[in-house]
Amino acid sequence: MSLRIDELDRKILDELQRDASQSLDEIAKRVGSSKTPVWNRIRKLRDAGVIRQQTVLLDAEALGYEACFFVLIRTSEHEASWQADFLKALRDRPEVQEAHRLAGDIDYILKVRVANARAYDAFYQALISEVRVHNVTALLSMEEIKSTTNLPLLPAKS
Repeated sequence: MSLRIDELDRKILDELQRDASQSLDEIAKRVGSSKTPVWNRIRKLRDAGVIRQQTVLLDAEALGYEACFFVLIRTSEHEASWQADFLKALRDRPEVQEAHRLAGDIDYILKVRVANARAYDAFYQALISEVRVHNVTALLSMEEIKSTTNLPLLPAKS
């Protein structure tokens, strides 16, 4: 479905990215519109798949997840069955916050949140017991400098 997103849509999306718990009245006031048009636009954006879901962001460290590892994976396996097993292994592990298939020397990169190095080792041992990988490099993040879920919203095309 092709959807034309105008400036008001962008303002609404910015507000939702900033704080999705705002009331429709608050959003309408901030974007300079009224409640009903804002609701209709939000519904249209949801129906079109622009808004995938609304959720809550939790503080990992406050919940005891003090270690963030970026895991670089090289594999010599490229068959569909291996990929299916690998994807299942990743989906079954809540520690994996993100997983990306890459172009270049590294095949996959994972963002893994765990309590500590011992918990990472348990994750690693479980993963390699399920799927064969050629090489794994784990990089411990010493400090999170920037993290956002917000997307920059490009201006409307003329």
